[in-house]
Amino acid sequence: MHDIDTKHKKVFKVISEAGDQIDQQVYVVGGYVRDYYLDRLKDGDEMDIDFVTIGEGIKLAKKVTALLNADNLSVFKQFGTAQVIYKGLDLEFVGARKESYQRDSRKPIVEDGTMKDDQLRRDFTINALSWSLNKDNFGELFDPFRGIQDLKKKLIRTPVDPFTTFDDDPLRMMRAVRFATQLGFTIEEKTYKAIEEMVPRLEIISKERIIDELNKIVLADKPSIGFSLLFKTGLLEQFFPEMVKLHGVEEVKGIRHKDNFWHTLKVLDNVAEVSDNLWLRWAAIMHDIAKPATQKFVPGTGWTFHGHDAVGANWVEGIFRRLGLPLDERMRYVRKLVRLHLRPIALVSDEVTDSAIRRLIYDAGDDIDDLMTLCRADITSKNDRRVKKYNKNFDYVEKKIVEVEEKDKLRKWTNPVDGNEIMEALGIKPGPVIGEIKDEIKEAILEGDIPNEHDAAYEYMMKIKDKYIS
Repeated sequence: MHDIDTKHKKVFKVISEAGDQIDQQVYVVGGYVRDYYLDRLKDGDEMDIDFVTIGEGIKLAKKVTALLNADNLSVFKQFGTAQVIYKGLDLEFVGARKESYQRDSRKPIVEDGTMKDDQLRRDFTINALSWSLNKDNFGELFDPFRGIQDLKKKLIRTPVDPFTTFDDDPLRMMRAVRFATQLGFTIEEKTYKAIEEMVPRLEIISKERIIDELNKIVLADKPSIGFSLLFKTGLLEQFFPEMVKLHGVEEVKGIRHKDNFWHTLKVLDNVAEVSDNLWLRWAAIMHDIAKPATQKFVPGTGWTFHGHDAVGANWVEGIFRRLGLPLDERMRYVRKLVRLHLRPIALVSDEVTDSAIRRLIYDAGDDIDDLMTLCRADITSKNDRRVKKYNKNFDYVEKKIVEVEEKDKLRKWTNPVDGNEIMEALGIKPGPVIGEIKDEIKEAILEGDIPNEHDAAYEYMMKIKDKYIS
């Protein structure tokens, strides 16, 4: 640990002094140590660092707070843990402990323990590495389960029998997939087989904990690695059966359709290459989710999935609710992109009208650029000629979008004439007729009959007013 960030080294020295003053051994554990050996630590970055002490974690945290002259101490008595925020570092302190579990609960019976007890309860060997911060052996590595070898071999392996590890906390099966995805590691054979057999145990885990791990997989550099593992082990079926149903190919009279599961993963990876937006990635996951429900073979035409965009959009809220995903504007954003993902390609022709482009901009609003990103990601053909053709078509649509938007300013569109002005000008009271007039003004603008300007819209309203007032 000689070449770690100077700020981190200073903090470790202070924590070592704090432990010495209260006569408690203390160790750096977990992800920080692992990432040091993987060369994944970034100097000066904000990060979480975990510490285990033989004794009271809260007592050590209070002493550290005093020595660092830090202001931000949070104590969680029910868990016996404490958190100190210091210059961007999130320092977490806990006493060494041993845990035992009951079969039907994820809540462990916790007792004070030794450092060995604490390392035995770790999920994977690569997370059971620790450094001593004690005076007599400061900086010494403790690696009781050959975690360094597993780092070199790029293996995810449990420190004890994997059936015991996953039986104690079934979420560790999701974590195995997550670490394999984030680090580009392989799950060790015995550990992998245990996941396959222990899949039903995931049912005792809350949806909140599952979705937290799943979103970390979605945000990985190549999320398809994780979804492939979730699918092959059977974990995905436990909480996201709609996605599993995308898998498979049917054939009628020698005509087959593509496997929409693997296509979806390719689209997801394509989005991941250009965007870190979690919800754009979720739009990629959901964009074809209703294809199995709308699949039909039509003689003379082949396989069709008519309406899968609309049906899929209708499914988004229910799936988000069941998975524990937010039901606010983030859900509505995903629903919108799923509903619109076929529209841009449908516009491609030399005669595409400004009206059609206006309606697309109006419907997509500020999310038009993300929609086009999703549409380009949806090109997964292995035929280079087709890929070039589709991208050229999207170039044309995007050019038209820019031209129309510069002229008509529809991205953040609001009706140029509001309800109060309509009531005052026409001498009418609140009611459905106000919305009808606004809708006709909107249609006139989208059709290009009048410009998106107040005076033109007001003049148009006066022309059509006799249809609405007697």
